[in-house]
Amino acid sequence: MIAQTVQLVIALDGPAAAGKGTLSRKLAEHYGLRHLDTGLTYRATAKALIDRGLPLDDEDLAAGIARGLELSGLDRAVLSAHKIGEAASKVAVMPKVRQALVEAQREFAATPPGAVLDGRDIGTVVCPDALIKFYVTASPEVRAKRRYQEIIGQGGTAELPEILADLQKRDARDAGRADSPLKPAADAHMVDTTDQGIEEAFETARTIIDKALAAG
Repeated sequence: MIAQTVQLVIALDGPAAAGKGTLSRKLAEHYGLRHLDTGLTYRATAKALIDRGLPLDDEDLAAGIARGLELSGLDRAVLSAHKIGEAASKVAVMPKVRQALVEAQREFAATPPGAVLDGRDIGTVVCPDALIKFYVTASPEVRAKRRYQEIIGQGGTAELPEILADLQKRDARDAGRADSPLKPAADAHMVDTTDQGIEEAFETARTIIDKALAAG
């Protein structure tokens, strides 16, 4: 845990199933910081619209919902539902929704003693002044296998080739979008988990963070 007088913001970006969520939660626990999976904020916006029977294609309405979200305590288990993910993909492309949620994410990060945020544009857009930035990646094949094993482990059914194809399409979409494309920040530390377990990745990240804190 860090001293309460230190403002520490750690940003993690990267593609789906690279391990950034697990790594970010471990770092938040280790340093006594709050954690935010920014992808869940878009899912929470979509779920709020669904729960209220509101349309998913009204940008002003969706932005209003986004501005009223409470970002603490988002329920990952509930928000991970496929239906919510599909809805989230529709609202996430709306500029007003993105603007509202980025502002909320920045406010979350600015609350002492700091926070760990993970997503796709944290180090480049949401928290460009974060003390530490990581870009967590892995090969598409390894990421697809992880996602496949996760689904099977939860009792679901899946086809590995389909998962791989979906991940590759999502990567291309995220990297190619005009608004906040997925890319490493210029000063991000690269963490490739293709051949690393989560504990090894955590030790790598922790060493970098501790060195930065000691130098600060």
